[in-house]
Amino acid sequence: MVEAVGDGVSRLAVGDPVSVLPTFLQTEYGTYGDSVLMPADAVVARPADLAPEKAAAVWMAYLTAYGALVEPGRVRPRDHVLITAASGSVGLAAVQTSLRIGAVPIATTRSAGKKARLLEAGAAHVIVTDEEDVPDRVEEITGGEGVATALDPVAGPGVDTLAEAISPGGELLVYGALDPRPTPLPNAQSFPALSTRTYAVFEITTDPARLARGVAYVDSGLAGGMVDPVIDTTFDLADIADAHRYMEGNSQIGKIVVHVPH
Repeated sequence: MVEAVGDGVSRLAVGDPVSVLPTFLQTEYGTYGDSVLMPADAVVARPADLAPEKAAAVWMAYLTAYGALVEPGRVRPRDHVLITAASGSVGLAAVQTSLRIGAVPIATTRSAGKKARLLEAGAAHVIVTDEEDVPDRVEEITGGEGVATALDPVAGPGVDTLAEAISPGGELLVYGALDPRPTPLPNAQSFPALSTRTYAVFEITTDPARLARGVAYVDSGLAGGMVDPVIDTTFDLADIADAHRYMEGNSQIGKIVVHVPH
């Protein structure tokens, strides 16, 4: 809730329910507190019927998925989209976003224990990478065509394997670096017919026109029920260290939300 506004801020008022957008680095503005200071352009109205916990879980994940899959306009209905590390909040948002486009989301996870939950979340197919070969399973699922897009937060040498699953003319989007090892140009020696690029949500959130489109897209999804963030666990702010320990355990599916009691 807005507690105060600065000079020149006219579109927000004290008492407004709001959400915060990822337009800044976490080193610039702190958000672990009972009261926080935010730049006005990082704040948007929160629908009155949207629970605060759900609102807290929306914007980073869904704007990231929007900027990767919707804004460029490359993903079309019936395209296959490979979503790695899909049990994270961005992965789950990408599953929902793919379905909203009419594409076919193929999720990957290392653990078989998360397969059922990913299918329940809307993934058309789930590949358990500790047990299955990704290119072989993609070939089977797509009838040999491969995926049109692969969305990957892992990076590292594994991009070589992902490239084998991408159809000619397809795209590999790397938006994270969970694997700290150097990331090669995928299968460079074979000159695959695919585009490879890095991506970060700041491409959307630091561009006013793109951000406005992204906010409108997510807001319409919230209103229509097509955007439904998955919350794994909620912690009180006083237990923030436990929240981080839980996150480091990598057992969660979806968002870990910190609740500030009032």
